[in-house]
Amino acid sequence: KKHIFAVVTCILFTSMLIFSWRDTQLQINVTRKLFPQATIASPAGELCRGKVAQHVITALKGNRTFIISPYFDGRESKVTRVIGIVHHEDVKQLYCWFCCQPNKIYVSRAKIDVHSDRFEFPYGATDIVCLEPQNCDPTHVSIHQSPHGNIEQLPRFEIKNRKAETFSLDFTVCISAMFGNYNNVLQFIQSVEMYKILGVQKVMIYKNNCSRLMEKVLKFYVEEGTVEIIPWPIDSHLRVSSDWRFMHDGTHIGYYGQITALNDCIYRNMQRSKFVVLSDADEIILPLKHPDWKTMMSSLQKQNPRTGVFLFENHIFPKTVSTHVFNISSWNAVPGVNILQHVHREPDRKDVINPKKMIIDPRKVVQTSVHSVLRAYGKSVDVPMDIALIYHCRVPLQGKLPRESLIRDTALWRYNSSLIMNVNKVLNQTVL
Repeated sequence: KKHIFAVVTCILFTSMLIFSWRDTQLQINVTRKLFPQATIASPAGELCRGKVAQHVITALKGNRTFIISPYFDGRESKVTRVIGIVHHEDVKQLYCWFCCQPNKIYVSRAKIDVHSDRFEFPYGATDIVCLEPQNCDPTHVSIHQSPHGNIEQLPRFEIKNRKAETFSLDFTVCISAMFGNYNNVLQFIQSVEMYKILGVQKVMIYKNNCSRLMEKVLKFYVEEGTVEIIPWPIDSHLRVSSDWRFMHDGTHIGYYGQITALNDCIYRNMQRSKFVVLSDADEIILPLKHPDWKTMMSSLQKQNPRTGVFLFENHIFPKTVSTHVFNISSWNAVPGVNILQHVHREPDRKDVINPKKMIIDPRKVVQTSVHSVLRAYGKSVDVPMDIALIYHCRVPLQGKLPRESLIRDTALWRYNSSLIMNVNKVLNQTVL
């Protein structure tokens, strides 16, 4: 009996090993078929004790790579998509180190996808994409230039969007790269209050630096719950340009890494906001046939099913041309532009396409640029100017045009009563 029991036990154990090997081989084959660059690592015996990264931008040692944040992306396959910045020539290979158990590590070779809109700068926004292990939902990942090493020496990054959430917000505005000691206080407050009137619940700002007075205003909005600040010290890591085009001046990346910030903002809000608005602080998407964004977007979605990207034309309202209407004396002491006094817009230029900004469904966007998306699952639609336009009050692009050649457009004044009241409340609690 003992002999028979031993034989049966041996057979069962051997069968378990065979099935386990077959399952492992099947997993490897499926992995390689779906994601040719992936590799399976056997248990390394190391503990997953790497220090969790504490900063928004983390430089990898000795490897021209900067990590912003990883996000789970299950839309095509089970992957971790790491938003980062890399040197487009020097970074040839990266690996994701996943911790699946305290002493089991899965290493996957990354697909390094530098965004196509690098504008000739040596560094560009990049997706570092790794296939995740089949039987594991990792909470953290480390990025390394080799499949070998000591994971305890690597920074660990929390993988966001791991758990599905119900939308808590209708509209989130992403403002990328506030820099240059930003001090356009009055226009910023007016823009935020207009966003709120139009239906925004959250404004996310990637802040490099601003004036002390602007810091005071931001503190007010953060405490109110309207604004969320993402620290953006990109100039501590790279030589940044305030222009979007490469000028061969030794800079590394354009416009303070604006494109990277926009992509990160989309993924941060993928599971919490129904729509994400990609615009600047001096831009307002102004509906002309609807009272607010919610009714406008509901109408646009009904007319354009399966659309994930709605593009709105940018129109310049030069701050050099003003009207005496709404010259509010208490506002004159506040630095910045009073948008209610600028209601003349430049006409379209012949053979020049107006740039666009977007309201997107973040779950349908994979990669974005500033004026269009690079990859998306849904369609993109240009919204006609009679539905909405971007009110953009800034320095003129056609500065030599006489006032008579500008188009008087007072659509903004529809909101003047609410806007003035709301702006006064903020000013009285912050600046005045």
